[in-house]
Amino acid sequence: MADPLDTLEDWAGPILRALEPAQRKNLAADLARRLRRSQQKRIAEQKNPDGSPYTPRKPRNLRGKVGRIKRRAAMFTKLRTARYLKAKGNAEAIVLSFAGRISRIARVHQFGLKDRAERGAPDVRYPERKLFGFTDTDLDLIRDGLLEHVEL
Repeated sequence: MADPLDTLEDWAGPILRALEPAQRKNLAADLARRLRRSQQKRIAEQKNPDGSPYTPRKPRNLRGKVGRIKRRAAMFTKLRTARYLKAKGNAEAIVLSFAGRISRIARVHQFGLKDRAERGAPDVRYPERKLFGFTDTDLDLIRDGLLEHVEL
């Protein structure tokens, strides 16, 4: 079976080549913003692109802790903000990326790599949690955005 992105590219390629560079840039910037919102929403729901939930964090033993014990916040709350999740579009491409040092944290979770939770801690293998990925809804969003732009 063909990759959905390849199918979309084959369908959209001739349409995009017919557009002027300025029109492609505007379209790409608009689609980048829409895709960022879609990714932010999915990350907030703690779901992988295939719809499965993220692997939960490992429980921590806090019995010995003195003082207030805070409840667990959702994972990646800061990571999904527009400050760190950058969306760019130009006449050639749409790029979603994480900014600065946050990109290392995102890469570790995206691919399930080893990292240290804090300085001096042992290496830990993190479970794979897909921060970036295309859902069927994202592909529909791209297709609809392209059609809206062409109709204008």
